[in-house]
Amino acid sequence: MARYDKYEPIAGGFRAPLAADLTFDSKGQFGPKVVSLDANGRVVVGTAGQSGAVGVVVKNVPKYPGLGNIPGQVNAAIPIGGKAGDIVDVMTSGEIVDITGFAAGTTYYGAADGTINTTAPGAGVNGYRVGHTVEAGRLIVRFERVQG
Repeated sequence: MARYDKYEPIAGGFRAPLAADLTFDSKGQFGPKVVSLDANGRVVVGTAGQSGAVGVVVKNVPKYPGLGNIPGQVNAAIPIGGKAGDIVDVMTSGEIVDITGFAAGTTYYGAADGTINTTAPGAGVNGYRVGHTVEAGRLIVRFERVQG
């Protein structure tokens, strides 16, 4: 389950409301995904917002307690913090850990659909460097706009 690990609350990111509901996977996880801001300052998944990409979001749905439900099961019916208008933390500098599929010693970039991959922007094309991994599954976020 990807999660924020180190986050400096004053300069490591900012908070803003979501423009639309997040779509969680079957494990109750969302992200990490690159996000932008719309004309009203709301968070939009991907780079299509008016601002262009501004940072990275990770969210996880809570699990049921043991109160008549199955303990430890994902409570996808109640995506706390994942509905339009909910305030989320957008990371611009920090660390995200427990990410599957991220190789050690690799630089990662943001794609237009919000996915994070190893594809650098082409020559003369603006893009977004998300950061790099120190070890597999540990992304050091140093979000910045770059030109190929």
